[in-house]
Amino acid sequence: MRTLHWAKQGLVFDTARQGVGGWMCHSALTPTPHRLDEETIRVYAGFRDADGISRIGYVDVCADDPRQVLRVSPSPVLDIGRDGCFDDNGVILGDVVAAPGGLHMFYVGFQRVAKAKFLAFTGLAISRDGGETFQRHQETPILDRAPGRSTIAAIHTAMFENGRWRLWYAVGDDWEMLQGKPYPRYHIRHAETADLHDVPRDDRICLLPQGSEYRIGRPRVYRLNGGYVMYFTRGNVTGEYFPGVAFSEDGLRWERRDEALGLALSDAGWDSRVICYPSLIRHGDGLLMFYNGNDMGMAGFGVATVEGLYRGDGRVHG
Repeated sequence: MRTLHWAKQGLVFDTARQGVGGWMCHSALTPTPHRLDEETIRVYAGFRDADGISRIGYVDVCADDPRQVLRVSPSPVLDIGRDGCFDDNGVILGDVVAAPGGLHMFYVGFQRVAKAKFLAFTGLAISRDGGETFQRHQETPILDRAPGRSTIAAIHTAMFENGRWRLWYAVGDDWEMLQGKPYPRYHIRHAETADLHDVPRDDRICLLPQGSEYRIGRPRVYRLNGGYVMYFTRGNVTGEYFPGVAFSEDGLRWERRDEALGLALSDAGWDSRVICYPSLIRHGDGLLMFYNGNDMGMAGFGVATVEGLYRGDGRVHG
């Protein structure tokens, strides 16, 4: 597949200016698009309050012109968890998937602890009202601590195919000290299960950091011409935080081709230092990419587009 050349459309949602305040003061972490209908795309994201604690809400945008905001959730669709639970200090988006029983939201819950920066594990919430509200499936993680993932286990793609779930997630087990501060080290793994109550511990490594990288995560996986493409975000010890791309025939063995991203930093503005957490959705014969910028999305989220990819056979050409 050729390199896609994305056309940036700018900052779609400026949280500080367009948000509802209170629980939605700034940021729009890991924006994740979900199609409501032919005219509307709902972008779920984690919005932070004045203390930096994230709750999940949404911004509805026009599918034909994703720069046009149609509606903003007045209250969180998923609030933080009960005191003492794994998600009592913030929640961000992993994935949203329509499956039997309702709209499944895989989310990452954060907890502050005394001797580490944070812990982050995956929960599940389900909506039966079309995505207006979500109820926790349980108060404990569906992807929890295990050998090799003592601090982080964060699902960011879930595919429900032929009665089974395929899950791609980031796992962390230790910390990288940069200028005297701890930053999480993590990489990307895959597991498969028929029952989300029983995600096997026997999983498989997909991608590891390379060179000066110490973290690679937020795997967003899509079907592509009978195979798979993954967009991810990587960080290195010099402070770079930027997406990459990998391709696979089976979703297990991956070949990185970061040069195929086709997206660059802007000369100035909200995405001039960092681009991170890209998430794609098809519209017409092209794709929309929603993503965060500087300071891991403090300003909000933006969108980039590419057109003319799909032809009558439904395959990406080029």
